[in-house]
Amino acid sequence: MLHTKLISLLLLGITLSGLFIGEKQEFANSTEETAYFIAPTGSDANAGTLDSPWKTLQHAADLAEAGSTVYVRSGVYKQKLVVTRSGSAAKGAITYSNYGSEKVILDGTGLTVEGREGLITVNDASYIHINGLEIRNYKSRANDTAPVGILVQGAGSYIQLTNNNIHSIQNTAAPTGKSLRGRDAHGIAVYGTKAPQSLHHIIIDGNKLHNLVLGSSESLVLNGNIEQFTISNNRIYDNDNIGIDIIGFEGVAPKSAFDQARNGLIQGNTVYNISSNNNPSYGKKLPNDSNAAGGIYIDGGKNVVVERNLSYNNDIGVELASEHKGKATSGITVRSNVIHSNRLTGIALGGYDKQRGSTTGSSIVNNTLYNNDTSGSGSGQLLIQYDTSNNLIRNNIIAAGSGNKMIANEYKKNTGNVVDYNLYFSPGTGAKAQWVWKNKSYSGLAAYQSGTGQDAHSLFVDPRFVQTKSFDLHLKSGSPAIDRGYSDRNLWNTYDFDGKARVSGKTINIGAFE
Repeated sequence: MLHTKLISLLLLGITLSGLFIGEKQEFANSTEETAYFIAPTGSDANAGTLDSPWKTLQHAADLAEAGSTVYVRSGVYKQKLVVTRSGSAAKGAITYSNYGSEKVILDGTGLTVEGREGLITVNDASYIHINGLEIRNYKSRANDTAPVGILVQGAGSYIQLTNNNIHSIQNTAAPTGKSLRGRDAHGIAVYGTKAPQSLHHIIIDGNKLHNLVLGSSESLVLNGNIEQFTISNNRIYDNDNIGIDIIGFEGVAPKSAFDQARNGLIQGNTVYNISSNNNPSYGKKLPNDSNAAGGIYIDGGKNVVVERNLSYNNDIGVELASEHKGKATSGITVRSNVIHSNRLTGIALGGYDKQRGSTTGSSIVNNTLYNNDTSGSGSGQLLIQYDTSNNLIRNNIIAAGSGNKMIANEYKKNTGNVVDYNLYFSPGTGAKAQWVWKNKSYSGLAAYQSGTGQDAHSLFVDPRFVQTKSFDLHLKSGSPAIDRGYSDRNLWNTYDFDGKARVSGKTINIGAFE
C-alpha cells in the first residue's frame, strides 16, 4: 500500500492547474502596434498597409518585427508559411491573424510535402501567435513524409496557437511491401528537437482539428524537449488516430535526459470519434477492429494534469502508458473528466504488452466513467495493463452500460497501487459485476474487496445520473455519490467538470461533478 505521504505527493499535481492559462496575458502586443496586411489582390511590392496590402504571408514573415500583427484579409491562400523571426518579452509577440471576423483559408492543394513539414512551420522562434485561420487540404501520398497543419519545432518559447480550424490534412501513402512505416500526418505538431534548450510556455487553445488521415501519427502531438504547456478548449474529432498525445523517449531531442514532454496542463477539451479501425496502418483489412486510438494519450510524458475534458466515442477515452521498455509515464493527474461510450475502455494505464514501459506515481481521481467497452472486449471501464506501480485511483464513478466489467487487470506486475472511495454500478445485479485483479476474477464487490484488499470504502450502487440516454451524467439530488468522496486537502483548490469549486465545506462528491 502507498503511504499517506506518497498519496499526498501524487495529488500535488493539482497545483499545476492554472499555472499556464493565465500566461496568455504575456502575449499582449505593445500599445503602439505595427500592423501589416495581406490580401489575395495585394502585391509584395506594396507598402503592406490596409489600403496597399502585400500578397504573401512569407513576405510579411520575413519583415515583421516584435510587437507587430500581420492581418490576413478574407480569401483562399495556396501558400506555405515559415516563421523564423521572433517577437520579444519587451515589445510583444508577432501575431498572424485573420482580420476582424473575415474568413481566411490556407489551402495546401497541389503543394508538395518535404519530410515533416507544416503548411505553417515555426522554426526556432519565440513570442509567436497564430490565430483564427482555416488550414486545409495539405496532403501527401508518399512514405517518409508528414504533412502538418501547424508545425512548431526546434527550441523557443511563448508560442500561442489559438482558434484555428485545421482539417483535411492527410497522408494516404500505399504500403511498401507489407509496411506502412512512414505514413504520417498531424493537425498540430510541436517537436522539441534541441537540448538543453526547450520549447516552453506553449499554449494551444480553442482550435478545431477534424477529418485528418494520420497514419501512425496523432491529431495534436507534443513530442521531445517540451515543458510548461497548456492544451485547452480544443475540439478534436473524426480522425483516424490519436486525439491528443504527449510523448517521451522517441529520440526527438538529441539528449535523452531532455527527451520528454513534461509539466503541462490538458484542460477543457472535447475529443470524440477518434478511431484506428479504418486506418490501414493498423491492418489493411478494414475495418480492422484494432481499437487502438486514444482520445487523450500520455505516452512517456511526465507531470501533466488532465482535467475537465470530455472524451467519448473513441477507441480509448484516456490512456497513460509508455511504449518504450524500461521507461515510465509518471506524475500524471487525471481529474474531473467525463469519459463515456469508448469502444475498448474508459481509462487505460500501463504498457499494452510486456515489451512496453510502465505507468507510475500517477493519480486518477474524481472522474465519471460510463458505458465504456462498447465493443464488448472485456476491457471494462478501467483497464490496468502491464507494469503499474504506486498509482492512486480514488473518488471515481465507474459505471458500466450493458456490460458488467468494472476493472480489467490481467497482469501481475502491479505493485503499490491504491484503489478506494469509488462508486461502481452495472445494470445487472451486483453479483454479476466483474473485477479482474492481478489476473484473478471476482464476481461482486464484496468478493473483490476481500480477495484484493482494494476499495475498502467503495460502494456498488446506482449513482443516479440525471439522464443516461443523453449522457447528462450530473447527479440527481439524493445521489449516493454526493459527499461520499475522500476529501484530501490537496483537492480543495480544484474544480469539477463544470468549473465549480471542488469542495463544499469539508465534503467532496465522488465523480466529475460537485
